[in-house]
Amino acid sequence: MSAYAIAHLRSVDFNDEITEYIARIDSTLEPFSGRFLIHGKQPEVIEGPFPGMLVAIEFPDLEAAHAWYESDAYREILALRTENSDGSTIIVEGVPAGYRAASLVGR
Repeated sequence: MSAYAIAHLRSVDFNDEITEYIARIDSTLEPFSGRFLIHGKQPEVIEGPFPGMLVAIEFPDLEAAHAWYESDAYREILALRTENSDGSTIIVEGVPAGYRAASLVGR
């Protein structure tokens, strides 16, 4: 089951450290088959407030997502982001093909 690392970045100081983080993150994803689904796009807000931007990275499964986040390569650059932005980050498992929202009610 695919898993996702999602960040809601409410504010980012686009300085040299963030530029370095962006330049280096792709190589940290490759060993874990991670790929950006959403990155660097301004969202079109259609309901409620949504300050900032969204980043979504897909991984093959939860194990790969956690292994990437805990990897030495990512930990080496993590502070470049956290010290220069305000936001929240989560890891969440996706749903299977054919999933229907009504199946949540049956639980």
